[in-house]
Amino acid sequence: MVKQNNTQIVILASRSPRRVELLKQIGIDSIVRPADVDESALAGESPADYVQRVARQKVIVTAKNLKSEYTNLPVLAADTTVALDGEILGKPENDADAIDMLKKLSGSKHAVHTAVAVSLRNKVKVILSSTTVEMMPLTDAMIKAYVETGEQRDKAGSYAIQGKAGAWIAHIEGSYSGVMGLPLFETAKLLRDMNK
Repeated sequence: MVKQNNTQIVILASRSPRRVELLKQIGIDSIVRPADVDESALAGESPADYVQRVARQKVIVTAKNLKSEYTNLPVLAADTTVALDGEILGKPENDADAIDMLKKLSGSKHAVHTAVAVSLRNKVKVILSSTTVEMMPLTDAMIKAYVETGEQRDKAGSYAIQGKAGAWIAHIEGSYSGVMGLPLFETAKLLRDMNK
């Protein structure tokens, strides 16, 4: 990984400000180059397979479109989804969709899958982080008040664990940063492995 002023730099194939901040937390700066890929799930695709495929597609598309001065930098992409009983709960289409998702997740134990993909020198590696999240039972009034904050927008499963919805999470088993959208342990390991 290229270092500039002792800081590692990656090309980030994501628009997520959370991912930029999480990378900074572990000493990595990013140049944001989002990938536009179809994020529709395939028929019969498991949530874990889905996020790995989408993360891989994002990193490949971004790496292919890089300007020559960036080709020596690793390209990093991630994709996160919430899964309840095998159903993929992605980003809500609107507030009604968010309310529906949160009602489903209320009182549940569900999985949050985040796949991280890195491309460097025409090699692509993907790693998966899966976390079990237990959410307290929610009243309709709690869900309505939360959706009115707008925090659910652009969030898989319609909630942000690092925001107000964090007060609803009774227990997690796995990676807190993975639920936020970028598992830091797995990301750092993947970047180290790609530079060997």
